[in-house]
Amino acid sequence: MTIAQLAKEIGISKSSLYNHLKDILNLQQSERNGRYIFNEETIAEIKEQLSFLSKPKTKETPKIKTLSIQNRRYLGNKFKLLPFIDRIVKQECKNINTVADIFAGTGVVCSLFKDKKLILNDLLYSNYITYDAWFGSEYVDKIKIYDLIKNYNDLNVQEGNYMSENFSNTFFCESDCKKIGYIRENINKLYDDGYINKREKAVLITTLLYAMDRVANTCGHYDAYIRNTKFEKKLELYMLEVSNENNLNNVFYQEDSNELVKTIEADLVYIDPPYNSRQYCDAYHLLENVALWEKPKVEGVARKMDRSKLKSKYCTNSAVKAFENLIRNIKAKYILLSYNNMANKGNDRSNSKISDDDILRILKNKGEVKVFSEKYKAFTTGKTSINDNQERLFLCICNNEIDKKKIIQSPLNYTGGKYKILNQILPLFPKNINTFVDLFCGGCNVGINVDCQKVIFNDNNENLMYMLNTFKNLDKSSIISMINQIIDKYNLSRSDLYGYEKYSCNSKDGLGPYNLEGYLRLRNDLNNKFTLDYGYYVALYVLICYSFNNQIRFNSKGKFNLPVGKRDFNSKMREKFNNFIDRVKSSDYTFICDDYKNIDIENFGKDTFVYADPPYLITCATYNEQGAWNEEKEKELLEYLDELDKKGIQFALSNVLETKGKENKILKSWLNNNKNRYNVIHLDRDYSNCNYQVKIKNGKSDEVLITNYKGDNNDNL
Repeated sequence: MTIAQLAKEIGISKSSLYNHLKDILNLQQSERNGRYIFNEETIAEIKEQLSFLSKPKTKETPKIKTLSIQNRRYLGNKFKLLPFIDRIVKQECKNINTVADIFAGTGVVCSLFKDKKLILNDLLYSNYITYDAWFGSEYVDKIKIYDLIKNYNDLNVQEGNYMSENFSNTFFCESDCKKIGYIRENINKLYDDGYINKREKAVLITTLLYAMDRVANTCGHYDAYIRNTKFEKKLELYMLEVSNENNLNNVFYQEDSNELVKTIEADLVYIDPPYNSRQYCDAYHLLENVALWEKPKVEGVARKMDRSKLKSKYCTNSAVKAFENLIRNIKAKYILLSYNNMANKGNDRSNSKISDDDILRILKNKGEVKVFSEKYKAFTTGKTSINDNQERLFLCICNNEIDKKKIIQSPLNYTGGKYKILNQILPLFPKNINTFVDLFCGGCNVGINVDCQKVIFNDNNENLMYMLNTFKNLDKSSIISMINQIIDKYNLSRSDLYGYEKYSCNSKDGLGPYNLEGYLRLRNDLNNKFTLDYGYYVALYVLICYSFNNQIRFNSKGKFNLPVGKRDFNSKMREKFNNFIDRVKSSDYTFICDDYKNIDIENFGKDTFVYADPPYLITCATYNEQGAWNEEKEKELLEYLDELDKKGIQFALSNVLETKGKENKILKSWLNNNKNRYNVIHLDRDYSNCNYQVKIKNGKSDEVLITNYKGDNNDNL
């Protein structure tokens, strides 16, 4: 029984089951063509341990105080402005599917866009960890979280710890400090022991941070505490109102925003930078300390740790220069900037670092600018009176030429890939596509470059799709680190660093002789020893990079069987990989592994566009060597496309009518029978470097794009 079959029997989604499997001890598994196969004993064990998922819970969810994302004191919190922001976005921004908040703070603005793919970023880890809690997709066992919170609230900790030794009777009383320290230490232990998953850890840390903020002896931040006060409030943890239905593609960063925007793309980028000289790492150093839990040395009256790496340029005189650099590198349809009119109204620390003139000048270089304003009460230290304060939204409708999606190439040299003819086929696709469905995605060269709201990539090659999901789910730095470690472990070449001379090789003959021994060891380990986890699929990608023609080929027993190739993970491959990962993490992409016929067309809307690039019936490629595509499958696909047409769903089909003296009679007959329904565009395709088995140099090859709609270059057959 496979994961999909078991998930269906239990009554949960395949992704939810997969997330739970790693928490089950003594799981027996075997590998068959990249699948998990479970025996009867293991199935019974899994069902028993996951029985709470497949039947109504007999235990009622207890009544307990709850918190929402906005229930936190935070400088510049935009919760009260959400109706204003929501109104402007709905009024002015069209076709928004991906939203990036690059100075996200508490993340409250992104709560407006829960139905979108979200990208959240903040320099502070104490904010970054909360994004996983509120917007993550990993399953949260709320009953488990409740039991832990109840136990934490009932604690009476007597032993001292890092918190009580450093912060007693400052921001918190001694007993609360002991409790905070114990809870934070216990959260790490529960995670290390495997009792809670990564998102549940984030939920518990976030719960603790919110609880601390509710009782902290401050005026709203941690730059100072109130002296000679009575600690009347006691620490109490509440349940967070988290969802298990968040977008699977949400992604979170803890990076310099100016560097991040060079690698991401979004329909709407929301910017809410610091306005003045008040550094957020100074205001929230204690929460940052507890969130990180590295137990650093603290100094001064406010007991601050070293925060030098967390200082923002937007709180300094470099703010204008930083802002100009930021806007220049943003890739988006719309930029929405929040910035109030505090330029010269408060004291020096409160005054804005970027003037309206600079904002307008910089944004106008990017596109058309509109300004909207709303009265807003500013935060002050109580020593300054500020009248007529307004929060403004600067909306920049970006210049399409500047922000046109860059064409990138897949890091997989998949047979039949369409990268070389994208300039021919992309202009033939409809405009204003919402959902693009790539039925036979292969290396994803087409879908990754389509300008649309979301893409569903499908392929029946499980190894390929699990590898692509690995690229989507792991952060790029971790994947690159794993790739380099595998290369080093198997003593494979690094021509990007050392060229060919170090390995006594040259570009013409390639690196195969040097890499042969390490490649065979890696291939043998992959086929026999690796567990089917993220590490397996990263190792598979490395193997592909060093294989013959960078192809993917498994034999009938599920063993990778290509010989060593001439190239390695060189500079060009690394660039393609980086671009691909950045694009995958910036857009709403879903990777599924299924027979295309199982994709229910009833769920397709009128703004869905389906692209089919099946194995070509009259050619031979590595993915079709075992007769995977035949005349019957060709007819089934054409019938499927007919059904799409009847439903009013637009599609495009890539195929060949003739090649090397062969002709696709089935396809030609279908077209002749539908002369008034379908249109044919003949493409100029060069196969000379496509595949070692398909080299069409002098033979005629008629590659076509077939559509059920009229385009500028469509001709009837």
